[in-house]
Amino acid sequence: MPDEKARILVVANRTAESEELLETLKARAERGPAEFTLVVPSTPHGVAWAADMHSGGEEADAHMQAAVERLRAAGLDVEGQTGDPDAWCAVQDAVNLSGPYDEVVVSTLPVKLSKWLKMDLPHRVERGTGLPVTHVVGKEVKQLA
Repeated sequence: MPDEKARILVVANRTAESEELLETLKARAERGPAEFTLVVPSTPHGVAWAADMHSGGEEADAHMQAAVERLRAAGLDVEGQTGDPDAWCAVQDAVNLSGPYDEVVVSTLPVKLSKWLKMDLPHRVERGTGLPVTHVVGKEVKQLA
């Protein structure tokens, strides 16, 4: 059906509210009807990972809520959820539990800062899901306390 919306999975954490991701999603929506599902893995940062790998939930939820509000304010059809602390597992959960999706957008920090790029997440997602993947490099948007 020509009016059917493409379902697009968006995976982002510290770049979920970035201008780069917003512009990429707006450009995608201009190409045709699309609905986006933003998954923010609840990955803790620094030594918190060693103490409790599930300690990133509050931060992830804050990023997700703020990003969803920002994307909706830009006119995008978006839902949000937090996911597994492991980004690859969060993608698998989303694809298996709330899919099917037509494509995936992976938003990472720049190469020198990104743990996701060190684990080759964009290519792993493409190989593991068989879906086309768009990789966006964004800047971190710090949360206000």
